[in-house]
Amino acid sequence: MCKLQAIGGWKHFCICLPGMNKIKWHIGCSGFHYRDWKGVFYPTGIPQRKWFDYYSSQFDTLELNVTFYRFPQVKFLQNWYNISPAAFSFAVKAPRLITHYKQFNDCERLLDDFYTTTELGLKDKLGTILFQLPPKFHYTVERLDLLIRSMRKNFTNTVEFRHESWWTKDVFKMLKKEKIIFSGISYPKLPDEVVVTNKTAYYRFHGIPKLYYSSYTQASLKKVADDIKNSKTVKEAFIFFNNTATIAAIKNAVWIRKYSSKALIICAIVSPIIWPLVRC
Repeated sequence: MCKLQAIGGWKHFCICLPGMNKIKWHIGCSGFHYRDWKGVFYPTGIPQRKWFDYYSSQFDTLELNVTFYRFPQVKFLQNWYNISPAAFSFAVKAPRLITHYKQFNDCERLLDDFYTTTELGLKDKLGTILFQLPPKFHYTVERLDLLIRSMRKNFTNTVEFRHESWWTKDVFKMLKKEKIIFSGISYPKLPDEVVVTNKTAYYRFHGIPKLYYSSYTQASLKKVADDIKNSKTVKEAFIFFNNTATIAAIKNAVWIRKYSSKALIICAIVSPIIWPLVRC
């Protein structure tokens, strides 16, 4: 959309472009069932059984952390599919049995079951599979190779590392080659840069300095959004807030959602010679 306004013999030309480089943004939280949100985010009169209905009216994505603690069943995921809006998407965290206890060793059957279950349950609302690795899981060539071999390439796979040894160019290069997403994180004592290894970007805010509690400044949120936006390859982005012990997650998610949807307005003074060529 553009507007022309005459200024003498010249014209003032403005064009309104879609927000944030036409990236498809998914902004949400790592969970939604928190009592501290009642009366602040959730209206007091809404019963707990309706909290997800309200959450999904405000955000278009959710990280399912419950699957980290309990291996999901198809009926469980089908229920999420049925009660969520048509355009809603889920990021599903892989069970800790795979990522923490067995650390991908002898997990062929478990991974097959997990991938199949998520696909059957969530269908087109399955956004990405999230593999969160434990802090003691440091980088080795063998571990990187094991991770890559474990991923089912027909899914969108995201890996979140909790040991700083994984922040290397060699790791980024290999994950990019295999189209596996490196999750950027804001987490105490770990690098917080946005890392792009796929046309889909992924970032998790966990709370700094106090894990799960601290809120983020607008400047911190803006930097992450801008870094994603300025990547020439990103077409889709997932941003989740895990600082859910307070209402900080909601406030931060709302701010970055509004910021990412802002339109870009470009204005210029157009010469009388060329303004007839401008079409609005």
